[in-house]
Amino acid sequence: MENNSWEQTLQDGKLYRHLNSLIVAHLRDSNLTQAASAVASATMTPLNVEAPPNKLLELVAKGLAVEKDDVFKGTLSSPFCDLGAPVLPTHPGATIIDFSAVPDIKGTSKSFPKHETRHLSEHKNIARCARFSPDGKFVATGSADTSIKLFEVSKIKQMLLPDAKDGPVRPVIRTFYDHTQPINDLDFHPQGTILVSGAKDQTMKFFDISKTNAKRAYRVIQDTHNVRSVSFHPSGDFLLAGTDHAIPHLYDINTFQCYLSANIPEVGPNGAINQVRYSCTGAMYVTASKDGVIRLWDGITANCVRSITGAHGTAEATSAIFTKDERFVLSCGKDSTIKLWEVGSGRLVKQYLGAMHTQLRCQAIFNETEEFILSIDELNNEIVIWDAMTTEKVAKWPSNHVGAPRWIDHSPTESAFISCGTDRSVRFWKETI
Repeated sequence: MENNSWEQTLQDGKLYRHLNSLIVAHLRDSNLTQAASAVASATMTPLNVEAPPNKLLELVAKGLAVEKDDVFKGTLSSPFCDLGAPVLPTHPGATIIDFSAVPDIKGTSKSFPKHETRHLSEHKNIARCARFSPDGKFVATGSADTSIKLFEVSKIKQMLLPDAKDGPVRPVIRTFYDHTQPINDLDFHPQGTILVSGAKDQTMKFFDISKTNAKRAYRVIQDTHNVRSVSFHPSGDFLLAGTDHAIPHLYDINTFQCYLSANIPEVGPNGAINQVRYSCTGAMYVTASKDGVIRLWDGITANCVRSITGAHGTAEATSAIFTKDERFVLSCGKDSTIKLWEVGSGRLVKQYLGAMHTQLRCQAIFNETEEFILSIDELNNEIVIWDAMTTEKVAKWPSNHVGAPRWIDHSPTESAFISCGTDRSVRFWKETI
């Protein structure tokens, strides 16, 4: 027993020394020199200790991912859940896919299920963006007519059924009017009933979707630039804004204080941000810019940790999102390519070809299980689907829009997505049973 106790003490000591080294290295590499010196002195750790860049963040992100997976399986009561951290909804068939584990193998692709589609509603001008809520119960669309429409997914499904005795179902449950210029992007608060919008009028507006009579925002953040993209931190306490400014604007939504990175990468005159998105734990965020660069940012220090220059040649990078395990980023560009990048190395892992998109701010998205990738072919006005692992194109469907859709977004919880476009219309797509 004594030997076991002594061995455990030695192991604990090694673990603490390793942890202290990682903390000191992280603080030092983040230019927090005073804090690094204080921790180094208090723990008797060398200030110049060597550690791989962002190793501490990588280990924390992996630990949170494992813990989250354990929560999903019901094997762990997580203290992070008690603190209100989001438990993201999962699909019954959801699995974490290691895109680097298997090479592209042609002829082994999965079939994407058939979908039926229905026209839901029309804005008075171009429908520019759409977003599902994290629980998949709502979807919102934003328009050049400055309005936002909120749909309840259960009512959309009722609408897809043959007409009931009570008459046609109206899936639009709220319409918000408060912006003075076109809406660029939307996001739902991860835990509350709050929808945020970003618009060309340089504002972000917060709407309480639980209030049936509310048509205007209850809070407003005034930025200095056209707000092109918005993304909530998974805690719900912070909001990222991608704007015409080349650096993401990070807002504390309780104080409205804006933070900018102290580590500003070299950016040319055409560095406006087309899209900004957090990873699922908030450990990182990614930006896709008009200068064609995909940039990865530390979610804690707000430092740019990697720039993938020329990600889409000389063309704009129009969208970028993380996989659920935070190991990869999927980007789309006006060079008509969709690419999958490894976060740790910046290496190009896969490329998805065969759809033309050179004009619109096109999105590339995963389905709810990350087995498939969806995007738009502008030239043929089609929805195109690839097998995410093999990169083979497995389906292409007429979009049923007049002119190619401007935006698509997939439900995080089921086999359904939404498209909206220059014809002002909003369409819902659901797997045919």
